[in-house]
Amino acid sequence: MSSSFSTAVTTLSKRTVFPNQKSTLSDLKLSISDLNMICCHYIQKGCLFKTPSFPSNVLIPLLTNSLSRALSIFPPLAGRFITDSDGYIFITSNDAGVDFIHATAIELSVTDLLSPIDVHHYFKELFPYHWKINYDAHFSPIMAVQVTELADGVFIGCSVSHAAVDGTSLWNFFNTFAEVTRGVGNDSRVPDFRRENILVSNAVLQLPEDDIKVTFNYEEPLRERIFNFSYDTLQKLKSRVNERSLMENDNGYCVVEISSFQSLCALVWRAVTRARKLLETKTTTFRMAVNIRHRIEPKLTDSYFGNAIQGIATRAVAGDVLSKDLRWCAEQLNKNVKAHDSATVRRELEDWERDPKCFALGNRDGATIQMGSSPRFPMYENDFGWGKPVAVRSGGGNKFDGKMSAFPGSQGGGAVDLEVVLTPETMAGIENDPEFMFYVSG
Repeated sequence: MSSSFSTAVTTLSKRTVFPNQKSTLSDLKLSISDLNMICCHYIQKGCLFKTPSFPSNVLIPLLTNSLSRALSIFPPLAGRFITDSDGYIFITSNDAGVDFIHATAIELSVTDLLSPIDVHHYFKELFPYHWKINYDAHFSPIMAVQVTELADGVFIGCSVSHAAVDGTSLWNFFNTFAEVTRGVGNDSRVPDFRRENILVSNAVLQLPEDDIKVTFNYEEPLRERIFNFSYDTLQKLKSRVNERSLMENDNGYCVVEISSFQSLCALVWRAVTRARKLLETKTTTFRMAVNIRHRIEPKLTDSYFGNAIQGIATRAVAGDVLSKDLRWCAEQLNKNVKAHDSATVRRELEDWERDPKCFALGNRDGATIQMGSSPRFPMYENDFGWGKPVAVRSGGGNKFDGKMSAFPGSQGGGAVDLEVVLTPETMAGIENDPEFMFYVSG
Protein backbone atom coordinates (compact mmCIF):
# COMPACT_ATOMS: atom_id res chain seq x y z
CA MET A 1 0.00 0.00 0.00
CA SER A 2 1.36 3.42 -0.89
CA SER A 3 2.50 5.82 1.84
CA SER A 4 0.61 8.73 0.23
CA PHE A 5 -3.11 8.69 0.96
CA SER A 6 -6.03 10.79 -0.14
CA THR A 7 -8.23 9.71 2.76
CA ALA A 8 -7.63 11.25 6.19
CA VAL A 9 -8.40 9.73 9.56
CA THR A 10 -12.17 9.53 10.10
CA THR A 11 -13.74 10.23 13.49
CA LEU A 12 -16.55 7.77 14.24
CA SER A 13 -17.53 8.97 17.71
CA LYS A 14 -16.57 11.28 20.53
CA ARG A 15 -17.75 10.92 24.10
CA THR A 16 -16.87 11.95 27.64
CA VAL A 17 -15.52 9.25 29.94
CA PHE A 18 -15.94 9.81 33.67
CA PRO A 19 -14.18 8.10 36.60
CA ASN A 20 -16.15 5.11 37.84
CA GLN A 21 -15.85 6.39 41.42
CA LYS A 22 -16.34 9.91 42.75
CA SER A 23 -13.12 11.67 43.71
CA THR A 24 -12.41 12.69 47.30
CA LEU A 25 -9.05 14.28 46.44
CA SER A 26 -8.42 17.86 47.52
CA ASP A 27 -7.44 20.48 44.94
CA LEU A 28 -3.78 20.20 43.87
CA LYS A 29 -1.85 23.45 43.65
CA LEU A 30 0.33 23.65 40.56
CA SER A 31 4.00 23.59 41.47
CA ILE A 32 6.77 25.73 40.03
CA SER A 33 7.62 22.85 37.70
CA ASP A 34 3.98 22.63 36.59
CA LEU A 35 3.62 26.38 36.05
CA ASN A 36 6.78 26.41 33.93
CA MET A 37 4.83 24.46 31.30
CA ILE A 38 1.56 26.42 31.34
CA CYS A 39 2.23 28.13 27.98
CA CYS A 40 3.50 25.03 26.14
CA HIS A 41 1.53 22.43 24.18
CA TYR A 42 -0.14 19.33 25.61
CA ILE A 43 2.07 16.23 25.78
CA GLN A 44 1.09 13.78 23.02
CA LYS A 45 2.33 10.21 23.27
CA GLY A 46 0.89 7.01 21.87
CA CYS A 47 1.47 3.35 21.14
CA LEU A 48 1.01 1.44 17.89
CA PHE A 49 -0.22 -2.14 18.16
CA LYS A 50 -1.06 -5.03 15.91
CA THR A 51 -4.81 -5.67 15.64
CA PRO A 52 -6.46 -7.21 18.72
CA SER A 53 -8.08 -10.60 18.26
CA PHE A 54 -11.54 -9.20 19.00
CA PRO A 55 -13.76 -6.83 16.99
CA SER A 56 -14.34 -3.10 17.34
CA ASN A 57 -17.65 -3.54 19.15
CA VAL A 58 -15.72 -5.29 21.93
CA LEU A 59 -12.55 -3.15 21.84
CA ILE A 60 -14.13 0.28 22.34
CA PRO A 61 -16.36 -0.60 25.35
CA LEU A 62 -13.39 -2.46 26.87
CA LEU A 63 -11.15 0.61 26.59
CA THR A 64 -13.76 3.12 27.76
CA ASN A 65 -14.58 0.98 30.80
CA SER A 66 -10.94 0.50 31.75
CA LEU A 67 -10.22 4.20 31.15
CA SER A 68 -13.03 5.02 33.57
CA ARG A 69 -11.45 2.79 36.20
CA ALA A 70 -7.96 4.17 35.57
CA LEU A 71 -9.27 7.72 36.01
CA SER A 72 -10.48 6.76 39.50
CA ILE A 73 -6.84 6.01 40.32
CA PHE A 74 -5.71 9.28 38.67
CA PRO A 75 -8.69 11.60 39.41
CA PRO A 76 -6.85 14.87 38.59
CA LEU A 77 -6.73 13.82 34.93
CA ALA A 78 -10.55 13.91 34.89
CA GLY A 79 -10.60 17.36 36.48
CA ARG A 80 -10.02 20.93 35.33
CA PHE A 81 -7.70 23.82 36.15
CA ILE A 82 -9.05 26.64 38.29
CA THR A 83 -7.41 29.96 39.20
CA ASP A 84 -8.36 31.44 42.56
CA SER A 85 -8.72 35.10 43.49
CA ASP A 86 -5.04 35.29 44.49
CA GLY A 87 -3.85 34.05 41.10
CA TYR A 88 -2.87 30.52 42.19
CA ILE A 89 -3.71 27.73 39.76
CA PHE A 90 -5.04 24.41 41.02
CA ILE A 91 -6.24 21.12 39.58
CA THR A 92 -9.70 20.43 40.93
CA SER A 93 -10.59 16.74 40.72
CA ASN A 94 -14.24 17.45 39.94
CA ASP A 95 -14.91 14.34 37.85
CA ALA A 96 -15.67 16.47 34.77
CA GLY A 97 -14.24 13.69 32.59
CA VAL A 98 -11.94 13.26 29.61
CA ASP A 99 -12.59 13.15 25.89
CA PHE A 100 -12.53 9.74 24.21
CA ILE A 101 -12.39 9.66 20.41
CA HIS A 102 -12.94 6.55 18.29
CA ALA A 103 -11.53 6.90 14.78
CA THR A 104 -10.57 4.76 11.80
CA ALA A 105 -7.92 4.91 9.11
CA ILE A 106 -8.61 1.61 7.40
CA GLU A 107 -6.48 2.43 4.36
CA LEU A 108 -3.42 2.70 6.59
CA SER A 109 -1.46 -0.37 7.67
CA VAL A 110 1.19 -0.63 10.37
CA THR A 111 3.79 -1.05 7.64
CA ASP A 112 2.53 2.07 5.86
CA LEU A 113 3.03 4.12 9.02
CA LEU A 114 6.49 2.75 9.81
CA SER A 115 8.01 2.43 6.33
CA PRO A 116 8.90 6.05 5.40
CA ILE A 117 12.30 7.36 6.46
CA ASP A 118 10.64 10.39 8.03
CA VAL A 119 7.91 10.01 10.65
CA HIS A 120 4.66 9.61 8.72
CA HIS A 121 2.63 12.83 8.73
CA TYR A 122 -0.52 10.88 9.57
CA PHE A 123 0.76 10.22 13.10
CA LYS A 124 -0.27 13.78 13.96
CA GLU A 125 -3.87 12.90 13.09
CA LEU A 126 -3.80 9.97 15.49
CA PHE A 127 -3.79 12.34 18.47
CA PRO A 128 -6.48 14.69 19.78
CA TYR A 129 -5.88 18.30 20.83
CA HIS A 130 -3.44 19.26 18.11
CA TRP A 131 -1.39 22.29 19.32
CA LYS A 132 -3.62 22.82 22.38
CA ILE A 133 -2.06 25.10 25.03
CA ASN A 134 -1.72 23.67 28.55
CA TYR A 135 -3.53 26.65 30.07
CA ASP A 136 -6.63 25.60 28.13
CA ALA A 137 -7.30 22.91 30.73
CA HIS A 138 -9.17 25.65 32.59
CA PHE A 139 -12.08 25.24 30.19
CA SER A 140 -11.54 21.92 28.40
CA PRO A 141 -10.46 18.44 29.53
CA ILE A 142 -7.00 17.94 30.98
CA MET A 143 -6.72 14.76 28.93
CA ALA A 144 -8.09 13.12 25.81
CA VAL A 145 -7.59 9.62 24.42
CA GLN A 146 -7.97 8.70 20.74
CA VAL A 147 -8.24 5.10 19.57
CA THR A 148 -7.71 4.76 15.83
CA GLU A 149 -8.32 1.44 14.11
CA LEU A 150 -6.03 0.75 11.15
CA ALA A 151 -6.09 -1.87 8.42
CA ASP A 152 -4.10 -4.29 10.57
CA GLY A 153 -3.52 -2.48 13.84
CA VAL A 154 -4.67 0.07 16.36
CA PHE A 155 -3.10 3.25 17.67
CA ILE A 156 -3.86 4.55 21.18
CA GLY A 157 -2.89 8.20 21.46
CA CYS A 158 -3.02 10.23 24.65
CA SER A 159 -2.90 14.04 24.89
CA VAL A 160 -2.60 15.57 28.35
CA SER A 161 -1.86 19.02 29.70
CA HIS A 162 1.89 19.28 30.36
CA ALA A 163 1.11 21.60 33.27
CA ALA A 164 -0.58 18.64 34.98
CA VAL A 165 1.99 15.90 34.30
CA ASP A 166 5.50 15.28 33.05
CA GLY A 167 6.65 12.21 31.14
CA THR A 168 7.10 10.14 34.29
CA SER A 169 3.53 10.76 35.44
CA LEU A 170 2.10 10.30 31.95
CA TRP A 171 3.66 6.88 31.49
CA ASN A 172 2.64 5.87 35.03
CA PHE A 173 -0.93 6.59 33.95
CA PHE A 174 -0.57 4.94 30.53
CA ASN A 175 0.84 1.78 32.13
CA THR A 176 -2.00 1.75 34.65
CA PHE A 177 -4.57 2.15 31.85
CA ALA A 178 -3.03 -0.84 30.08
CA GLU A 179 -2.87 -2.96 33.25
CA VAL A 180 -6.51 -2.27 34.11
CA THR A 181 -7.54 -3.18 30.55
CA ARG A 182 -5.51 -6.37 30.73
CA GLY A 183 -7.12 -7.24 34.06
CA VAL A 184 -3.98 -7.55 36.17
CA GLY A 185 -5.14 -5.26 38.96
CA ASN A 186 -5.28 -1.53 39.41
CA ASP A 187 -3.03 -0.74 42.37
CA SER A 188 0.49 -1.40 41.07
CA ARG A 189 1.18 2.26 40.21
CA VAL A 190 -0.77 4.22 42.85
CA PRO A 191 0.14 7.88 42.30
CA ASP A 192 1.50 10.12 45.04
CA PHE A 193 -0.59 13.31 45.13
CA ARG A 194 1.16 14.93 48.09
CA ARG A 195 2.14 18.57 47.61
CA GLU A 196 4.22 19.13 50.75
CA ASN A 197 7.50 19.75 48.95
CA ILE A 198 9.75 22.59 47.86
CA LEU A 199 8.32 22.62 44.33
CA VAL A 200 5.13 24.27 45.59
CA SER A 201 5.55 28.02 45.95
CA ASN A 202 3.70 31.05 47.29
CA ALA A 203 4.86 33.13 44.33
CA VAL A 204 2.21 34.03 41.76
CA LEU A 205 2.79 33.60 38.04
CA GLN A 206 1.33 36.59 36.17
CA LEU A 207 -0.07 35.58 32.78
CA PRO A 208 -1.35 37.78 29.97
CA GLU A 209 -5.13 37.68 29.95
CA ASP A 210 -5.67 37.22 26.19
CA ASP A 211 -2.31 36.35 24.67
CA ILE A 212 -1.26 33.00 26.09
CA LYS A 213 0.78 31.27 23.40
CA VAL A 214 3.88 29.16 22.81
CA THR A 215 7.25 30.82 22.37
CA PHE A 216 8.21 29.18 19.06
CA ASN A 217 6.94 28.93 15.49
CA TYR A 218 5.11 25.58 15.48
CA GLU A 219 4.21 25.97 11.79
CA GLU A 220 7.83 26.18 10.62
CA PRO A 221 8.62 23.60 7.89
CA LEU A 222 10.49 20.78 9.59
CA ARG A 223 11.54 17.20 9.08
CA GLU A 224 11.04 14.57 11.77
CA ARG A 225 12.83 11.25 11.83
CA ILE A 226 13.48 8.36 14.23
CA PHE A 227 17.12 7.24 14.41
CA ASN A 228 17.68 3.81 15.97
CA PHE A 229 20.76 3.08 18.07
CA SER A 230 21.21 -0.57 19.04
CA TYR A 231 22.68 -1.60 22.38
CA ASP A 232 25.84 -2.83 20.65
CA THR A 233 26.47 0.41 18.76
CA LEU A 234 25.80 2.44 21.92
CA GLN A 235 28.39 0.36 23.75
CA LYS A 236 30.89 1.03 20.94
CA LEU A 237 30.14 4.74 21.22
CA LYS A 238 30.50 4.65 25.00
CA SER A 239 33.82 2.78 24.71
CA ARG A 240 35.13 5.38 22.27
CA VAL A 241 34.14 8.24 24.57
CA ASN A 242 35.64 6.57 27.64
CA GLU A 243 38.84 5.35 25.99
CA ARG A 244 40.80 8.45 27.01
CA SER A 245 39.70 8.23 30.64
CA LEU A 246 41.18 4.73 30.85
CA MET A 247 44.52 6.02 29.57
CA GLU A 248 44.38 8.92 32.03
CA ASN A 249 43.72 6.48 34.85
CA ASP A 250 46.95 4.63 34.02
CA ASN A 251 48.74 7.91 34.63
CA GLY A 252 47.08 8.49 37.95
CA TYR A 253 44.11 10.61 36.91
CA CYS A 254 40.62 10.18 38.34
CA VAL A 255 38.29 8.12 36.16
CA VAL A 256 35.04 9.81 35.11
CA GLU A 257 32.95 7.31 33.19
CA ILE A 258 30.56 8.83 30.69
CA SER A 259 27.25 7.01 30.26
CA SER A 260 26.10 5.68 26.89
CA PHE A 261 23.24 8.21 26.82
CA GLN A 262 25.54 11.16 27.51
CA SER A 263 27.85 9.81 24.81
CA LEU A 264 24.89 9.76 22.42
CA CYS A 265 23.96 13.33 23.36
CA ALA A 266 27.52 14.45 22.65
CA LEU A 267 27.38 12.74 19.26
CA VAL A 268 24.12 14.55 18.44
CA TRP A 269 25.49 17.89 19.66
CA ARG A 270 28.47 17.65 17.33
CA ALA A 271 26.50 16.41 14.30
CA VAL A 272 23.78 19.06 14.55
CA THR A 273 26.30 21.84 15.17
CA ARG A 274 28.28 20.72 12.13
CA ALA A 275 25.15 20.51 9.97
CA ARG A 276 24.00 23.98 10.98
CA LYS A 277 27.25 25.47 9.64
CA LEU A 278 27.53 27.92 12.52
CA LEU A 279 30.27 30.47 12.97
CA GLU A 280 33.06 29.16 15.21
CA THR A 281 32.34 31.89 17.75
CA LYS A 282 28.59 31.15 17.92
CA THR A 283 27.51 29.84 21.33
CA THR A 284 25.62 26.56 21.10
CA THR A 285 23.34 25.17 23.81
CA PHE A 286 22.49 21.55 24.58
CA ARG A 287 19.56 21.55 27.01
CA MET A 288 18.44 18.36 28.74
CA ALA A 289 15.19 17.94 30.65
CA VAL A 290 15.93 15.94 33.79
CA ASN A 291 13.74 14.27 36.40
CA ILE A 292 14.48 15.91 39.77
CA ARG A 293 12.43 13.53 41.94
CA HIS A 294 15.61 11.99 43.32
CA ARG A 295 17.81 15.07 42.98
CA ILE A 296 16.11 17.05 45.74
CA GLU A 297 16.14 16.54 49.49
CA PRO A 298 13.87 15.24 50.79
CA LYS A 299 13.42 13.08 47.70
CA LEU A 300 10.11 12.67 45.94
CA THR A 301 8.73 9.24 45.12
CA ASP A 302 8.82 7.79 41.60
CA SER A 303 5.01 7.92 41.65
CA TYR A 304 4.86 11.65 42.50
CA PHE A 305 2.07 13.06 40.32
CA GLY A 306 2.83 16.21 38.42
CA ASN A 307 5.90 17.79 36.89
CA ALA A 308 9.25 17.35 38.60
CA ILE A 309 11.64 18.41 35.86
CA GLN A 310 14.26 21.06 35.29
CA GLY A 311 16.42 21.91 32.32
CA ILE A 312 20.19 21.53 32.38
CA ALA A 313 21.83 23.80 29.81
CA THR A 314 25.37 23.09 28.61
CA ARG A 315 26.95 25.79 26.45
CA ALA A 316 30.04 25.91 24.26
CA VAL A 317 31.09 27.80 21.17
CA ALA A 318 30.67 25.90 17.91
CA GLY A 319 34.42 25.95 17.29
CA ASP A 320 35.09 23.99 20.50
CA VAL A 321 32.24 21.52 19.89
CA LEU A 322 33.69 20.65 16.49
CA SER A 323 37.45 20.99 17.01
CA LYS A 324 37.72 19.17 20.32
CA ASP A 325 37.04 15.45 20.48
CA LEU A 326 33.78 13.69 21.30
CA ARG A 327 35.01 12.96 24.82
CA TRP A 328 35.32 16.68 25.52
CA CYS A 329 31.70 17.33 24.50
CA ALA A 330 30.51 14.41 26.62
CA GLU A 331 32.52 15.68 29.61
CA GLN A 332 30.79 19.06 29.46
CA LEU A 333 27.38 17.36 29.54
CA ASN A 334 28.43 14.94 32.28
CA LYS A 335 29.85 17.72 34.47
CA ASN A 336 26.62 19.73 34.36
CA VAL A 337 24.37 16.74 34.97
CA LYS A 338 26.42 15.69 38.01
CA ALA A 339 26.43 19.24 39.35
CA HIS A 340 22.62 19.43 39.27
CA ASP A 341 22.17 18.37 42.90
CA SER A 342 19.64 19.36 45.55
CA ALA A 343 21.34 22.71 46.15
CA THR A 344 21.20 23.52 42.43
CA VAL A 345 17.55 22.51 42.24
CA ARG A 346 16.73 24.79 45.18
CA ARG A 347 18.70 27.66 43.68
CA GLU A 348 16.74 27.42 40.43
CA LEU A 349 13.46 27.33 42.35
CA GLU A 350 14.50 30.43 44.29
CA ASP A 351 15.45 32.18 41.05
CA TRP A 352 11.98 31.39 39.67
CA GLU A 353 10.27 32.76 42.78
CA ARG A 354 12.12 36.06 42.32
CA ASP A 355 10.97 36.21 38.68
CA PRO A 356 8.07 33.80 37.97
CA LYS A 357 7.74 33.02 34.28
CA CYS A 358 6.90 30.20 31.89
CA PHE A 359 9.63 28.09 30.33
CA ALA A 360 10.45 29.38 26.85
CA LEU A 361 10.66 26.37 24.54
CA GLY A 362 12.19 26.83 21.11
CA ASN A 363 15.39 27.59 19.25
CA ARG A 364 15.38 31.34 18.94
CA ASP A 365 19.14 31.67 18.39
CA GLY A 366 19.37 28.90 15.77
CA ALA A 367 21.99 27.07 17.83
CA THR A 368 19.95 25.21 20.50
CA ILE A 369 19.17 21.52 20.97
CA GLN A 370 16.48 20.47 23.46
CA MET A 371 16.55 16.84 24.63
CA GLY A 372 13.39 15.53 26.27
CA SER A 373 11.66 12.29 27.25
CA SER A 374 13.81 9.36 28.42
CA PRO A 375 14.87 5.90 27.20
CA ARG A 376 14.10 4.75 30.75
CA PHE A 377 10.38 5.41 30.45
CA PRO A 378 8.36 2.14 30.36
CA MET A 379 6.77 2.89 26.99
CA TYR A 380 6.84 -0.70 25.76
CA GLU A 381 5.33 -2.10 28.94
CA ASN A 382 1.88 -1.07 27.74
CA ASP A 383 0.19 -4.39 27.08
CA PHE A 384 -3.59 -3.90 26.91
CA GLY A 385 -4.18 -7.62 26.49
CA TRP A 386 -3.16 -8.24 22.88
CA GLY A 387 0.60 -7.79 23.03
CA LYS A 388 3.10 -5.01 23.53
CA PRO A 389 3.44 -2.02 21.17
CA VAL A 390 5.38 -2.33 17.94
CA ALA A 391 6.22 1.39 18.03
CA VAL A 392 5.83 4.52 20.15
CA ARG A 393 5.26 7.92 18.57
CA SER A 394 4.48 11.50 19.60
CA GLY A 395 2.13 14.08 18.09
CA GLY A 396 2.82 17.53 16.73
CA GLY A 397 2.96 19.37 20.05
CA ASN A 398 6.10 21.20 21.18
CA LYS A 399 7.99 20.45 17.95
CA PHE A 400 10.61 22.93 16.73
CA ASP A 401 14.04 22.94 15.10
CA GLY A 402 16.40 21.11 17.46
CA LYS A 403 13.78 19.24 19.52
CA MET A 404 14.93 15.72 20.38
CA SER A 405 13.10 13.01 22.33
CA ALA A 406 14.74 9.82 23.56
CA PHE A 407 12.63 6.65 23.63
CA PRO A 408 13.59 3.10 24.57
CA GLY A 409 14.39 1.18 21.39
CA SER A 410 11.51 -0.77 19.92
CA GLN A 411 13.73 -3.86 19.77
CA GLY A 412 14.48 -3.61 23.51
CA GLY A 413 17.69 -4.74 25.13
CA GLY A 414 19.06 -1.29 25.95
CA ALA A 415 18.58 0.21 22.49
CA VAL A 416 17.52 3.84 22.07
CA ASP A 417 15.22 5.41 19.48
CA LEU A 418 15.93 9.09 19.03
CA GLU A 419 13.13 11.27 17.68
CA VAL A 420 14.84 14.16 15.88
CA VAL A 421 13.11 17.34 14.64
CA LEU A 422 15.21 19.66 12.44
CA THR A 423 14.98 22.00 9.49
CA PRO A 424 15.23 20.07 6.20
CA GLU A 425 18.73 21.44 5.56
CA THR A 426 20.05 20.43 8.98
CA MET A 427 18.43 16.99 8.79
CA ALA A 428 20.10 16.38 5.44
CA GLY A 429 23.37 17.43 7.03
CA ILE A 430 23.28 14.86 9.84
CA GLU A 431 22.08 12.17 7.41
CA ASN A 432 25.32 12.76 5.50
CA ASP A 433 27.52 13.05 8.59
CA PRO A 434 29.86 10.02 8.67
CA GLU A 435 30.58 10.25 12.41
CA PHE A 436 26.88 10.37 13.31
CA MET A 437 25.62 7.79 10.82
CA PHE A 438 28.35 5.30 11.77
CA TYR A 439 26.43 4.62 15.00
CA VAL A 440 22.91 4.67 13.54
CA SER A 441 21.41 1.18 13.33
CA GLY A 442 18.31 2.13 11.39
